[in-house]
Amino acid sequence: MLLDGEEWRAMLRGFQSEAWRLETLPQYLVPQESGELESFRAGKRIDPHTYSSAYTEDLKRLRGEGKRKARVHIVTRPLSEYLRFEFSRYYAPHVLAGEDVRILDVTDRENPLSGARDFWMFDRSTVVLMHYENDGTQISRELYEGEPADFIEYQRIAITESIPFLEYVKE
Repeated sequence: MLLDGEEWRAMLRGFQSEAWRLETLPQYLVPQESGELESFRAGKRIDPHTYSSAYTEDLKRLRGEGKRKARVHIVTRPLSEYLRFEFSRYYAPHVLAGEDVRILDVTDRENPLSGARDFWMFDRSTVVLMHYENDGTQISRELYEGEPADFIEYQRIAITESIPFLEYVKE
């Protein structure tokens, strides 16, 4: 079953304890980000310590409710322009607001999740596969109908093999 619109928003809001994401692409082409990406290209940056958005406020609310959002992004260096943008525009303020963002850099090593695709997992029981074109344009979101065991294992490996975002950017 494909998820879009309100069904997708309900999935992002309705989890009980954890929403977890694996990101594998060097860029995601999201039309809503085009203006912000252009500003980034022009040298404009946000202050992650003072930045606030609906997403950061939601992260704070979730944390207060004892829920968590987390993700691991698999990357290689040099980082793409999009990843540099994503790191400064999203990951830095999101970490400060309570999201557990981790980086799995596979530049000088074998990718322990080679072949794994992007997905969201909610409460370690519901998986949504994220489908993209080669350029990072999202095609669809699909509710996975099988058992989540493989995705739970992907999560375990990703967390074990990655480092926290703030530690990664200090290197």
